[in-house]
Amino acid sequence: MIPYASREWLPHERPQFPGSPSTPDHPVPLRWAFAVVGALVAITGSLGNAMVTTNLLQLQGALGVTAAEIAWLPAAYVMTNVSANLVLIKFRQQFGLRLFTEISLVVYALVTFAHLFVHGLGSAISVRAAHGIVGAALTTLGVFYMIQAIPAQHRLRALALGIGLSQLGTPLARVISSSLLEYGEWRGLYLFELGLALLSLGGVLLLRLPPGDRYQVFEKLDAVTITLLSVGMALLCAVLSLGRIEWWLEAPWLGWSLAISIVLVVSGIAVEHFRANPLINTRWLGSGLMLRLGIAIVLLRTALSEQSVGAVGFLQAMGLTNDEMRGLFTVVLMGCLLGIAVSAMTVRPVLTRLPALIALGCVMTGALMDAFSNNLTRPAQLMFSQFLIGFGSTFFLAPALIAGVGSVIAQPRNLISFFVMFNIANNVGGLIGSAFLGTFQVIREKYHSSQLVEHLTLLDPQVVGRIQAALGGYAPALTDPALRNAASVRALGAAASREANVLAYNDVYLAIAAIALMTMIWLTYVATRARLYARRERLAAAASAA
Repeated sequence: MIPYASREWLPHERPQFPGSPSTPDHPVPLRWAFAVVGALVAITGSLGNAMVTTNLLQLQGALGVTAAEIAWLPAAYVMTNVSANLVLIKFRQQFGLRLFTEISLVVYALVTFAHLFVHGLGSAISVRAAHGIVGAALTTLGVFYMIQAIPAQHRLRALALGIGLSQLGTPLARVISSSLLEYGEWRGLYLFELGLALLSLGGVLLLRLPPGDRYQVFEKLDAVTITLLSVGMALLCAVLSLGRIEWWLEAPWLGWSLAISIVLVVSGIAVEHFRANPLINTRWLGSGLMLRLGIAIVLLRTALSEQSVGAVGFLQAMGLTNDEMRGLFTVVLMGCLLGIAVSAMTVRPVLTRLPALIALGCVMTGALMDAFSNNLTRPAQLMFSQFLIGFGSTFFLAPALIAGVGSVIAQPRNLISFFVMFNIANNVGGLIGSAFLGTFQVIREKYHSSQLVEHLTLLDPQVVGRIQAALGGYAPALTDPALRNAASVRALGAAASREANVLAYNDVYLAIAAIALMTMIWLTYVATRARLYARRERLAAAASAA
């Protein structure tokens, strides 16, 4: 442990924001140690939940639950993660981030350990909810450790590395989770998750962050706002997560939850809007810059859902498992790492829109390449397109974060407001993308299926020939001619369903490309309009001076 108690901080070593650690000049070996702990903590924040999300089918069989019930596992994570910063930022301003992180990691490790012995859906949901809270703390903690590891003149690169590493959970999970399942079935996943939590706890305890300034920031009315917004956002996330599984108009609880969430969120915003010392500055968040930034993040996350909903859903519909997609996601992981590296090397405070345009261009190109898939398409044909999307998914996040941090530096009191907006836009954008694209795929599959089945008639010689060709395959197993004929007809129906899914996923890819293109046009329009306004103001100022 490093003795910071007797240290006197120089002016450039003081914390930049309330609740952030001091940034002393560390020796090089200590910087490497901070980098290792930062990478471990950042990856731990997302990898545990990603391993569960990417193996829901295996966990569904192990727990003996339905598809709708197992969908509560990823939903529970987002429900707690999306609002955790409401408490997290003020807690670290008053008590220090270290205390909050240690408490969260200990609780998370204990819940994960208990789930190894109490095997049920309720305990699994508890683990995911605990991980959602600690995941928000670990993402921030990973950034802080990276800031300690990199000299002050390259602090933006530290931000890009910390944020980027927290996005590696999903591709990394698809690469390693198959081996963990072979080792210990579902317990292998939770043992690995428990090991990550204990390693992170050990790293945080052995190498603590320099202390920061503390302030008395909690107020009694904060509890009202936190309760209203947390419950409201949790209900909204539950609706977005399970809507396409329960189906939007079939389950009454979806409508009630959505209505209650709207009432609670609007009530929480109203409370904050009229407070003398608000937790969330609603007027600042309602400004044009913050609204455009939030909308841009939501649209980017929607477009980036191509990888989780499009490519993975398509390959699973073709009957592939995670083990067969390991090579594909190794390439995706390489794309994500390249995106982090390029973002760290090129990040600039004045260039925040260009990375978003590049990321959208990568998504649009990859989606258009995937839009020509057929029933013979396999991971080998999707590697380059998914590499591009993996690159874009990690390339844009740090510049998007920096685009808002500039305003926070001028007004530090808006720190909580900004990070709450960024976290909600990032999480809810991903949920909106998955919900919209998943629903669109189901609707288009039904449409294409009806079109294909309409032409499957025994009056068509090609249909009869296909059935006759399939009869020979069933002859060794089925001696009854009627059963053979029925099996052949069912096989033809299954083939038609598979082709309908292929066509539906191609429509999804085209929709993603259209979303990416329209977002690029909108961002270009906003940037051009801002330049024209700035030029007009300069000319007016020059004229008045003359």
